[in-house]
Amino acid sequence: MKKLHFLIAAVGMLFMLSNCSRKTNPDGSSSRSVYGSNNSTSTAAKPAPPKRIKTPVPKVIAVNDSAAKKTFDGRYYYDLEGHRYWRNNKDGKYYLFNKSMATDPAFKNP
Repeated sequence: MKKLHFLIAAVGMLFMLSNCSRKTNPDGSSSRSVYGSNNSTSTAAKPAPPKRIKTPVPKVIAVNDSAAKKTFDGRYYYDLEGHRYWRNNKDGKYYLFNKSMATDPAFKNP
């Protein structure tokens, strides 16, 4: 019988303590945090990351042929910041890839 009274008292105490928890006790304002007041002086906002400036991609570049790479069919190309430039055999400059290079004889194998 004493074990039953002790068990009932323990369950009652746990029930009362769980009801008084800060997580479940509403305080009436939604701007407050779970563990206390939400003062603007205590929480600092993160600074915004700086904007990344994109540099414009040039359409034509001049590259030494020793710095360029050669394909299996003999054409020269140069990769610059994720863009591929192909060598024009008439003027020796490297042009940013476009679809018209496929039919242009200046970009074909020399």
